[in-house]
Amino acid sequence: MFVLQPIGHVRSPLTSREQAPKQGDEGAPTAWLEFLPAFEAGLRDLQVGDDILLLTWLDRGQRETLSVHPRDDLNAPLRGVFSTRSQDRPNPVGLHRVTLVEKDGPLRYQALHLEAFDGTPIIDVKPVLDRLRER
Repeated sequence: MFVLQPIGHVRSPLTSREQAPKQGDEGAPTAWLEFLPAFEAGLRDLQVGDDILLLTWLDRGQRETLSVHPRDDLNAPLRGVFSTRSQDRPNPVGLHRVTLVEKDGPLRYQALHLEAFDGTPIIDVKPVLDRLRER
């Protein structure tokens, strides 16, 4: 059995699929990452300007989906969901490369290029290794 514990939530003006771009670099608004106090120590080395990989639980995805029309284009042939970035998938883990652009206290970071909906649970944060630097 697997248990995922959210470490925070996304705060974004995006509330529906119709509003959201397909990828973060296609017009996603800035969003806030709000972390739970229990995880403050794990955030201490994140800095404004960092590129991170944000893992989310796409809680509004359809978990029984195995085939999709890429980018919701009904003219595109059906593809297996594991060859796409669809939020509809058996285990809806979202992977987002974002840039931290502002910090508001120890638990809030503003991020660019995040296409996740408001309230989406954050399940992990990892550094982008191509820009990792010694601190």
